[in-house]
Amino acid sequence: MTDAEQTDYSNDDWLEVENGPGGLASKVRHGGHELTADEPETVKGGTDRGPSPYDLLLAALGSCTAMTLRMYAERKDIPLKTVTVRLRHARIYAQDCEDCETVDGRVDEIERRIALSGNLSGEQRARLLEIADRCPVHRTLTSETKIRTRESDSE
Repeated sequence: MTDAEQTDYSNDDWLEVENGPGGLASKVRHGGHELTADEPETVKGGTDRGPSPYDLLLAALGSCTAMTLRMYAERKDIPLKTVTVRLRHARIYAQDCEDCETVDGRVDEIERRIALSGNLSGEQRARLLEIADRCPVHRTLTSETKIRTRESDSE
């Protein structure tokens, strides 16, 4: 086994998702935190007991955006009071997307709207919107991402 294959699954670096028989609801655990992910009842097997996987993806982007803007504003002494990030996900036809590289089939589109409150100048607002694209989750979603899948030992 290589060092990469001898991974310690007991440390907090790993997020764990567990699903058992009886529906799509899954327990998501990391560190001392736990939440439920599910699909809406309109999806076969869904019981709407938690956010959907795409809702969680949007939550990751939205929370990262808000945190990035907060950190930047505090570092630059920008009088930002609150940040509200609203997001939605859609699958659109590539031919309807003017700035997409893909030309056939469908592409995923995430719309993000950011409301900033505080005594901010136009220049500060513009800069904060630029900084939003620097949040690490945004960068991950817009860059090439490798997902390596292999079977793990069962407990």
